[in-house]
Amino acid sequence: MEKAPLLIFITGGVRSGKSSFAERITVERAAATDGKLHYIATGVPFDSEMKERIKKHQQDRENAKVYWNTEEKSLNIGELAAHYNEQDFLLLDCVTTLLNNELYAAVHKWDQPFLDSVYEKIITGILAIKRQAGALVVVSNEVLHEPIIENELVLAYKRLLGKTHQRLVEDADWAYFIEGGIPIVMKEVM
Repeated sequence: MEKAPLLIFITGGVRSGKSSFAERITVERAAATDGKLHYIATGVPFDSEMKERIKKHQQDRENAKVYWNTEEKSLNIGELAAHYNEQDFLLLDCVTTLLNNELYAAVHKWDQPFLDSVYEKIITGILAIKRQAGALVVVSNEVLHEPIIENELVLAYKRLLGKTHQRLVEDADWAYFIEGGIPIVMKEVM
């Protein structure tokens, strides 16, 4: 029986150690089968903090003892699916940024049909990549515990991110919450 592609979902607060953990488990999975490492980076350097974060992630990959093939893809990640096969082990960092990019890429009213189309685009893209690859590790930020702000755009964003997280965890083989650099297993399929 052929083994199904693996999906691992990792979430946690900002600067919790998510990306380091995700890189480590992607490298371990790839090393077990001599797979190729791919990093799908969704960040867009729109301000000085984001520029520094992107630079740090790039330096971390450059200083690693393994080679990462990096694809900078801030929108339409499903377009990458055809480029991968079962020898490819991918890290997508991160869903939160991808959601921001998709929401703000088009000048569009955030009505329910638009929000539904963004959700479908992200989920369809991630699952298409997962079907092609040996494994896909997906990183996201946990912003749903932040105080509720009486702003319709913020509330719409949080609802959409929560729905996206729920779907990814549903499809995931493993799901982790990272707190202070410690991975906590939320879901484990044996």
